[in-house]
Amino acid sequence: MSELFMMTSILDRHKAKKFMAFYQEYGVHVMLHTLGRGTAASEMLDYFGLEAVEKILMISVVTREVWKEVKRGLQEKMQIDVPGTGIAFIVPLSSIGGKKQLQFLTEHQKFVKGEETVLKDTKHELLVVIANQGYTDLIMDAARKAKAGGGTVIHAKGTGMTGAEKFLGVSLAEEKEIVFIVVKREDKNNIMRAIMDYAGLESKAKSIVFSLPVTSTAGMRLMEPAENEE
Repeated sequence: MSELFMMTSILDRHKAKKFMAFYQEYGVHVMLHTLGRGTAASEMLDYFGLEAVEKILMISVVTREVWKEVKRGLQEKMQIDVPGTGIAFIVPLSSIGGKKQLQFLTEHQKFVKGEETVLKDTKHELLVVIANQGYTDLIMDAARKAKAGGGTVIHAKGTGMTGAEKFLGVSLAEEKEIVFIVVKREDKNNIMRAIMDYAGLESKAKSIVFSLPVTSTAGMRLMEPAENEE
């Protein structure tokens, strides 16, 4: 049985191609990437002899076994621990909407399906919807019909999209939008199903959706009343 994770890498933008090629060596071919900017204090940058640089954020889905190999390679081959190079981390996935979508996101990785939800006691889930650019309203209309609240959208580009035809039977555009929606755990399946039915692969949005466990929230007025937490 394999566990799945969302791997996030935050790197110097100028090293993007080098890291993309590195990840592909380990079978990580499907990636989404978007630009950002570092916020380190100037004195910290001066201490390490660094300049403020544009960042690139990469998102991929990996198994635990692949992450172990990637992590070792990041440290030994890419020297990611050198200040200014970047960071990479993983977050456990709860579920992915659809068998073909799962095969596409884990292309070239050995995956054995196991139980859903790595963290069992979470009350909320973060839905991550990857779609063609320009269809956010379609996605959110579908999600709201199933009791979702609001969402947050970022623009990104995708790599490995040519492999979609093999697994999904459709062509996916490189230009992507990623929609983040926090939902109640008990509503998750219905919301994911609504997105897949109304904005999924049969629609122009060509959405792929997966979920991540959320261990705690604040500012969620539409969710449960506040509880004491340690």
